[in-house]
Amino acid sequence: MIPDYTRPATEWEFYPPTENLEPFPSLERRMAMYRKYASPLSLAAIRRCLEGKLNAAQITHLITVSCTGVSAPGLDLELMEALGMPPTMFRTSINFMGCYAAVHAMKLADALIAADPRANVLLVCTELCTLHFQQEPTIDNMLSSLLFADGAAAVLMTSGDHPAKGVTLSAFYSEVVPGGKNEMTWDLSSTGFRMTLSQYVADLIDADFAGLVGRALEKSGMRKEDIHYWCIHPGGKKILDSIDRNLSLKGGLLDDSYEILKSYGNMSSPTILFVLQRMMARLEDGRSNHIFGAAFGPGLTMETFIAETK
Repeated sequence: MIPDYTRPATEWEFYPPTENLEPFPSLERRMAMYRKYASPLSLAAIRRCLEGKLNAAQITHLITVSCTGVSAPGLDLELMEALGMPPTMFRTSINFMGCYAAVHAMKLADALIAADPRANVLLVCTELCTLHFQQEPTIDNMLSSLLFADGAAAVLMTSGDHPAKGVTLSAFYSEVVPGGKNEMTWDLSSTGFRMTLSQYVADLIDADFAGLVGRALEKSGMRKEDIHYWCIHPGGKKILDSIDRNLSLKGGLLDDSYEILKSYGNMSSPTILFVLQRMMARLEDGRSNHIFGAAFGPGLTMETFIAETK
């Protein structure tokens, strides 16, 4: 959302037009930019999600997801006011979970619907990763700048049948990979949020992913052969290559993930929803399709879901 990245230095609005970018933008400056842009971006995603399905007044629960900005009052209250939602509605925020947070949010929404079958749960994932550019030329900083991007995605979850095309979520499963907590981190600093993204993350996923998939499928009474589509968070090309090799997938089953990474980059939490949307556009009507979804983030945490469409 910051225009500086595509403009000459004389037209910069966020960074000072100096050779060393000093005085470097503070955390306060970055959070001011987050408050300026996060709400409009979220509203655009929400309106696209709800169009032709429900109006905002019919939403009973709102879940906001972000790891790139935080304040109180926060994004949830801003969206509630902008959409004209009642002040008595249920709302909550999932913060600082990183790339797997969308799956965690869907799991929470599923639990809310189980408790109240009349619930219409709206969740929106909004990340402004480019706010947190760091000037030191370390490997972590360079990887983050090359890989991460801005984006937002919204999901509507209900308990009943709906004429709009969608999927039915049938199971969730998560694990924390032993020994991976220091390989992917996300910390606050005086000049923004700082990421550690070790080159060993792909190796950790490569070593554990097939086992994770097997345990998730076993919990649901399914086999790998029952899965028609693989909705995998594109954390990076090396990670996707590792998963493709690890699961021995054939026939371009990760093409949706590769294409989203190529077109949009890693937007953190919204990214897997971009993959799912692209995948849903290709699903065959009238056929039962099983989707296995997985995303990973700090911890090293792996979150999965299984969905079905008919």
